[in-house]
Amino acid sequence: QVQLVESGGGSVQAGGSLRLSCAASRYTSSMGWFRQAPGKEREGVAGMNSAGTTTYADSLKGRFTISRDNAKNTLYLQMNSLKPEDTAMYYCAADYQVRPAFWLLSEERYAYWGQGTQVVVSS
Repeated sequence: QVQLVESGGGSVQAGGSLRLSCAASRYTSSMGWFRQAPGKEREGVAGMNSAGTTTYADSLKGRFTISRDNAKNTLYLQMNSLKPEDTAMYYCAADYQVRPAFWLLSEERYAYWGQGTQVVVSS
């Protein structure tokens, strides 16, 4: 079992930045960020595996950066140039399997999930 605890969410004005963190209780090979806006389905934001492979949602490339600190078992999501449409609950996910790039944004490939951290971007 893996426990995931997200933090770093909050309210920010458009154009601002936030860094989300996800502390895991143990090391996992694949980790990712997902988000769910009100009234919408959850979508993949960014994912990363133990080989260093990263994948981003096409619409977010260039603004969001995923990284991890293996010594701390912590995943990060740096979000820059935030827009009101980035408002959502952001979830961290993890799995012991090494997921290839094309699966890192597929939520069914992750066994463990955090409770989420809320991000609100105002215009």
